[in-house]
Amino acid sequence: MDLSAFRRRPSPPPSMATDPRSTALLKAQPRGGRAVNVSRILATALIILPVLVLLSIFFRDNRPSDRASLFADAGVLEKKDAQNAEVSASGSAQNTSLSDSGQPRDELLGGLLASGFDEGSCLSRYQSSSYRRPSPHKPSSYLISRLRNYESLHKRCGPHSEPYKKALEDLKSDRAVGSTECKYVVWISFSGLGNRILTLSSSFLYALLTNRVLLIDQGKDMVDLFCEPFPEASWLLPKDFPIANQFNSFGQSSPNCHGNLLKNNMIYHPEKPLPAYLYLHLVHDYNDHDKLFFCDEDQRAIEKVPWLIIKSDNYFIPSLFLMPSFERELFNLFPEKETIFHHLGRYLFHPSNHVWGLIARYFNSYLARADERVGIQVRTFDSGDGPFPYVMDQIIACTQKEKLLPEVNVRGTVSAPSGSSKLKAVLVTSLNLGYAENLKSMYWMHPTVTGEMVGIYQPSHEGHQQTEKPLHNRKAWAEMYLLSLSDVLVTSSWSTFGYVAQGLGGLKPWILVKPENRTTPNPPCGRAMSMEPCFHAPPFYDCKAKRGIDTGAVVPHVRHCEDISWGLKVVEGHQEL
Repeated sequence: MDLSAFRRRPSPPPSMATDPRSTALLKAQPRGGRAVNVSRILATALIILPVLVLLSIFFRDNRPSDRASLFADAGVLEKKDAQNAEVSASGSAQNTSLSDSGQPRDELLGGLLASGFDEGSCLSRYQSSSYRRPSPHKPSSYLISRLRNYESLHKRCGPHSEPYKKALEDLKSDRAVGSTECKYVVWISFSGLGNRILTLSSSFLYALLTNRVLLIDQGKDMVDLFCEPFPEASWLLPKDFPIANQFNSFGQSSPNCHGNLLKNNMIYHPEKPLPAYLYLHLVHDYNDHDKLFFCDEDQRAIEKVPWLIIKSDNYFIPSLFLMPSFERELFNLFPEKETIFHHLGRYLFHPSNHVWGLIARYFNSYLARADERVGIQVRTFDSGDGPFPYVMDQIIACTQKEKLLPEVNVRGTVSAPSGSSKLKAVLVTSLNLGYAENLKSMYWMHPTVTGEMVGIYQPSHEGHQQTEKPLHNRKAWAEMYLLSLSDVLVTSSWSTFGYVAQGLGGLKPWILVKPENRTTPNPPCGRAMSMEPCFHAPPFYDCKAKRGIDTGAVVPHVRHCEDISWGLKVVEGHQEL
């Protein structure tokens, strides 16, 4: 209920003592009439006064308690205003615990974001700074400058521009026609949402490094998930793109596949002209020829092709750091090397108004008034229906060992919490409801040894991943974003869902060790050395020596991942160029 109407004081009417019309009216009334009026006023007052007292007591005793509201039952996202998904600019409540600190809101994230967007078209772009604490990681001035230059390039060469139309004519001819004014990277919508977000950020960085324009395949739901990130020009590939209907069939044997052309010695052949487009197969099953994309020698040929079509399910940025031709530029863009996805993710991925409605309503209903927010992301890869007891034991062991959640006193008496008791709101995301329910039961049945109060919330529980369903992906995107608003975060090994949340939030999570033989690991979790995502399927190849090497031991700022021993991730190394 909106109580603002009860709290506003109406403006006082003009004083009858100073209104000549009122004075004349009083004089004109007989004395007896005035006495009757006074009696009526007193009688009315005697009737209204008790009513006002009762209303005052009712609203005082029934005002929602900031502390009690944390423990309301958290319904699934689709049941919260599903038919009115848009959040108006005036109707989206702000997180008072973060935005009312007296500090000015940094809506543009230290210059990372360009100004000039219409706020109503993308509420999250301007309101998100009220929902998270300011990041200690500031974008470099060089990154900001390069982003503004890219935006100018995108505006000049984007869809429906004259250079774009000229490039389309070259594409239809199936020949690379000399040097073109604008060149493009086209990203194919592929794989689960977490993978898509990571590969899209990788493709954008590659476009930035090579002065190309990034255009994205709309797929089934990309328009419904994200706002446009670039001013005055769309990043969406027009639906009438000449070869869009072939995207689903692209693979390693496709005629224009880069690896296939290399294998058949068709790309460097002096008598063979370069094609108008190359298909880059960077999916986890790519072969040794496909992986030569990460060699400078091959980049020199690739850079001449106007159109590059990328399909990937990998965060391939760590291997870009191993390429000498890109290394200096990457160091200038990201002096703090582990902030790559943190900056690119916040620059590119702004929830659509529909998704922002889910995020804002849920956050303000259950998480905003907590003293601390703990995110727990649970993803299991074992067959069978959960929840699995060994995973539940692992979650409890990790969160209590690392002092993220308080232990419970199973023998203690329940006492009323003091007014100064600390509130912890725990956001659990999982396809299974059981883990959150077990935690909720534990903290309901037993008091904590610290006296803290703990509320457990889970927005949705889909049962299994449903990548093909737009509603499923909207909820998944909302939950990734909600996790990124945590103060501390626990994630599952191998999960791109968790990678996205940690990167957006600028968090180094505790990673749950992948269980073996359905047994709780010991130790149950470990702290991430970097907030960067992991590249799950990197090449192990020395392009100069043309032999296999351990690419996790070449430079100090690219190391093997904590959760996947063969993966690569960017960390803060100490070696400078």
